[in-house]
Formats: sequence, structure tokens, C-alpha cells
Amino acid sequence: MKEIDARGLACPAPVLQAKSAIENEAVSKISILVDNEAAKQNVSRFLSSKGYVTDTKNQNQDFLIIGEMENPQAIAMGKIECLEGNRNIMVMVATDRMGFGDETLGKKLMINFIKTLKEMGKDLWRVVFVNNGVKLSVNGSESLEDLLELQDQGVVILVCGTCLTHFNLLDQKQVGETTNMLDIVTAMQLADKVINI
Repeated sequence: MKEIDARGLACPAPVLQAKSAIENEAVSKISILVDNEAAKQNVSRFLSSKGYVTDTKNQNQDFLIIGEMENPQAIAMGKIECLEGNRNIMVMVATDRMGFGDETLGKKLMINFIKTLKEMGKDLWRVVFVNNGVKLSVNGSESLEDLLELQDQGVVILVCGTCLTHFNLLDQKQVGETTNMLDIVTAMQLADKVINI
């Protein structure tokens, strides 16, 4: 079994170490020790996407994620299926308000923007929240209901784990997958169009 100690490393470093071990050493069983919730979620999701069955154990204040290959022919991470006939549009939201100037107006505009995203139909592929934008995914957000509706319609919502941790909001996230910069960059590569807000 390949063992990795990724304590003290911020995302996406723990995921990148796991990725390197899987791709370069073809391991069938791997364990990664991390020291924060965002890394635990990101590593677990990454291993699952690579075809590993995962189990997480608490070790004092750390987390040990163990992954064992379920199917050696599992599809590699990054090969995200594209919907035939549709454009894959990714919307990157880096703030909880739209534009500059009046703060109250900016927040109202962002609420309306999120509400109107569904008009993109099946072309809307990913919505990614980073920096102050992660505040739209947590308890009390006026956009939460609209984001949950988008998620129910099949839109993948990714929320930056490093950003949630920075704002002490990781346990308040109510929608989307906690993600890391590797996932975000991969999604940007696969998108037909990226819209930055």
C-alpha cells in the first residue's frame, strides 16, 4: 500500500500527491493522511473519481483516507463526459456581488444573475465559486434556493475548499462539491467557454 503524509499541505497539494502516486506507480491501495476537512473531502472525491473505494478514519485531529481500487479499468479523473449537442459553459463566480459602486445594488444584481443562470439551459455545465463567491453557497445566502435548483437539474457546482476554510465557512456550505484548484483548472480546460463574474 502506498502511504502519503500530506499534513500541513494546503489544497490542492494533497490531491496532487495522490494523483502523482496513482499515475506514476499504478497503486491498487493508497492511504493519505491530511489535517483539514477540505483536504479530506477533496482527496476522497478524487480517489472515488479514479475508481477507488474510500474509507476515512479520524486519527486525533487528522484524517486518514484509504482508497482501494474497485475496478482497474476505471475511467481516469478529468475525463468528464460532455453532453452531445450542447456547449459546455463554465461560470466562474469570484464575488458575492456584481460590479462596482453601490454594495446593496451589487448584491441584488448577483442574486438576479444566479436566478437567471437557468436560462442558459443545458449549455450551463459548471458553476464554480471562489474567493468571496463561496459565500453564495452557505447558510443564509439568498441564492441558495436557486443554486440547489440548478444542482437538481444536473449542473455541477464546485465550491473552493481553500476559500471556505479562509472564511471559516466549510461547515456552512449547503450546495455543491468542495473542490480544489486542480479540479477548477481541469474544468476550465474541458469547458467550451468560461464566463468570469
